Amino acid sequence: MNQLEGLFSEFGQSPWLDNLKRGYLTSGELSAKVSDGIRGITSNPTIFQKAIQGQADYDDQFGLLIAGRASVDDSYWEMVIDDIVAALGVLRPVYDDSGGGDGFVSLEVSPELARDTAATVAAARNIHGRINQPNLLVKIPATSEGIPAIRQMISEACSINVTLIFSLERYEEVMEAYLSGLETLIEGGGDPSQVHSVASFFVSRVDVEVDRRLDAIASPEALALRGKAAVAQAKCAYGRFSDRFSGPRWEALAGQGATLQRPLWASTSTKNPAYRDTLYVDELIGPHTVNTMPEVTIEAFADHGTLARTIDHAPEEAAAVLAQLEAIGLAMADVAAVLEEEAVASFSKSFDELLTVLAAKADELAGG
Repeated sequence: MNQLEGLFSEFGQSPWLDNLKRGYLTSGELSAKVSDGIRGITSNPTIFQKAIQGQADYDDQFGLLIAGRASVDDSYWEMVIDDIVAALGVLRPVYDDSGGGDGFVSLEVSPELARDTAATVAAARNIHGRINQPNLLVKIPATSEGIPAIRQMISEACSINVTLIFSLERYEEVMEAYLSGLETLIEGGGDPSQVHSVASFFVSRVDVEVDRRLDAIASPEALALRGKAAVAQAKCAYGRFSDRFSGPRWEALAGQGATLQRPLWASTSTKNPAYRDTLYVDELIGPHTVNTMPEVTIEAFADHGTLARTIDHAPEEAAAVLAQLEAIGLAMADVAAVLEEEAVASFSKSFDELLTVLAAKADELAGG
């Protein structure tokens, strides 16, 4: 048994791959990764920008689409959806063998819709309708405008990966959207057992922003807190997950067949070279969780990661770190707001840049 398999078999955490590109599918590399213990895939607009812009693997299909008079935007979605459908096929045995517990592939709605509830709902419906596979998760960002869209899609029995969660307060809203969405679904006669969801709580980006602010404060108390905020906040999030998904309200839903909305640790590659490269895996291991990792983090953990249940170890210490940050004047709510804006802007920029590159390619093809 390797390290990735140990995460799941010993500690109930599902390791997912935070990347997707056509070469994985055509070469059989994705199947090999699944055989090694990968149990799901996440993608985002930046991942697809790098895959499509940096590879020739898509050129033939893009040429055919443009020759058939498809728009650049429609061509983008055709190529991306083809990759997602192929990946869903590779992961389907994991989904079936786990009884719907794993084997998911995530596709995000256009990042340009992050501040538009109605457009997000329409886009999520469209993606689920076009793909219509039980192991598809449509990603909706946890912006204030995204929360009601998440609730609506859950009430329509659509499985959702809630992404870009940066604060405990927003995470509470995400869990409430899931629970109330399930309740509405059941009231309408729907089957909650067919609905799956993960809540993607971002990790390393938190330390990057908090550490920057701690360095600016520069007091001994501030500098002693560097590299502690992200893990502490994630551990507190797990505590809130454990509270929300227990007790009479959850038990009533579970009795109807509802499944847990698992916390998913995202942004788990270490950005600061002074920190160990498996930090955001080693410290966040525990049952009913997912950790989605880029290849470099997967390779590092497979080589020298530590298998141990850590997610609920010393929760009082995690709470104390957050209290200390607030005490020195570092507002985690402001950190979360900044990170959310940056993430939405970054994904939109990747999306726009890729469409610009594809438009130039389309002009070349038309000229040729």
